[in-house]
Amino acid sequence: MDTLSYLLPLLQPNTLWAIALGTLGGLIIGALPGLTATMGVALLIPLTFGMTPVMGLNMLIGIYIGGIYGGCVSSILLRTPGTPASAATVLDGYPMAARGEAGKALGLATIASTIGGLFAAVILATLAPQLAGIALKFGAPEYFALAFFGLTIIASLSGDILKGVISGMLGILISCVGADPISGMLRYTFGISGFASGFAFTPALIGLFALSEVFTQLETLAKGGTGKILSVQGRWPSRQDMRDSRGALVRGSIIGTLIGIVPGTGSGTASWISYNEARRASSTPEKFGTGYAPGICATESANNAVCAAALIPLLALGVPGDVVTAVLMGGLMIQGLAPGPMLFQTNPDVVVGIFGGTFIATIFMFIFGMLLIPVFSRILMIPRHILAVAIVIFCFIGSFAINLNPVDLYTMVGFGVLGWGMQKFGFSQAALCIALILGPMMEANLRRGLLQAGDNVFDFLSGPIALLFLALSVLSLLWPWYAARRAAARDALNNQDG
Repeated sequence: MDTLSYLLPLLQPNTLWAIALGTLGGLIIGALPGLTATMGVALLIPLTFGMTPVMGLNMLIGIYIGGIYGGCVSSILLRTPGTPASAATVLDGYPMAARGEAGKALGLATIASTIGGLFAAVILATLAPQLAGIALKFGAPEYFALAFFGLTIIASLSGDILKGVISGMLGILISCVGADPISGMLRYTFGISGFASGFAFTPALIGLFALSEVFTQLETLAKGGTGKILSVQGRWPSRQDMRDSRGALVRGSIIGTLIGIVPGTGSGTASWISYNEARRASSTPEKFGTGYAPGICATESANNAVCAAALIPLLALGVPGDVVTAVLMGGLMIQGLAPGPMLFQTNPDVVVGIFGGTFIATIFMFIFGMLLIPVFSRILMIPRHILAVAIVIFCFIGSFAINLNPVDLYTMVGFGVLGWGMQKFGFSQAALCIALILGPMMEANLRRGLLQAGDNVFDFLSGPIALLFLALSVLSLLWPWYAARRAAARDALNNQDG
């Protein structure tokens, strides 16, 4: 009965309006390259001062959920990740849009985001205190092993394994620019003070995928091509698309939830790992990267599952699950609430209200997402040369707006040229992106863990969770070789039968 009374405030019109406006605002912020969910939540925290805790916090959660989903819009339509969480969606979303199926691609992303978000919301509402204990078991060795497992995805994602490894190693090298994570000494900055904290990730991501695509489009136009998207069709995926994507949706939802529970990982890591696992489990892995429905569903279900799952360590332990929940923690404290185990005892109404608000925000995300697909899809009807200019303007505004640092503009342009060259010569931009995300996590935790273990590698990696991730890493590295052998054997058998 108490739980029902705690949920009633959510049904008040002003609370529903706050959640709806937060979700819609987050969606728009996420769809604009360079404007992240973190920025949206941080900017709008002052608006929650005069609100009740349930109303204010759920508006911020709506911005979070809408912002992570909104990143897929520009990823699919413009090959420009709106947020780092949607970088993996580029791989299959943009090729599907290029076939004239932008509406279907956005529909798949919306449905997958909703399924992943609702799955994680159920876990949040039922198992939050129990699962939060998992986060306490992660130390430096476990984070290192998780990051190393993520980096092994490079072998599976790259058609040419050698070029994929080169791309990944280049990404790791680039991620070493800046201050040493342990000693603080500057590395590879060449005396440029703006690189003291390394390359800003979002400008690098915008340049790598968005600006490089502009260069490619301009090259096509210069050669006399049109570079036009064919047309825009529908918004609902076919039954066959959903049947093909069932496994990817389930895996993505579970992976996103588990990754979200672990503090400091985030949606970007979850989406890449989920994409790799969907590809590895598929009977037609060669279709991934060509505009394949399970590829979109794997990434979008995972990155949106992280949203609700990241609230688990925040509410149950007082430990933010990612950068956005760290900002949300500030929102809780502004309301006079201390996140942690006692929050469930002292303010059960707020906790239950957050659980229910997460469900409502996810439903609003689905409604707004499906309603706005025709509006978003019209972007593709703009002539290519005009669209290219608009994308470049958004790239510069988005890159500069994050830190108001001119060096970020140079970073964006430099990565744009690098991405264009990689695209032209068949190197993997995805592998470079994965290394940029996971390289710093792996290095910092390797150094920290070895210091704690007295430089004894066996003591460092003796924990069961670390050993599990290392075993998965070996499997991930061997899988491409095994899959190639299996495909060759199958082809030989078919030739004999023929």
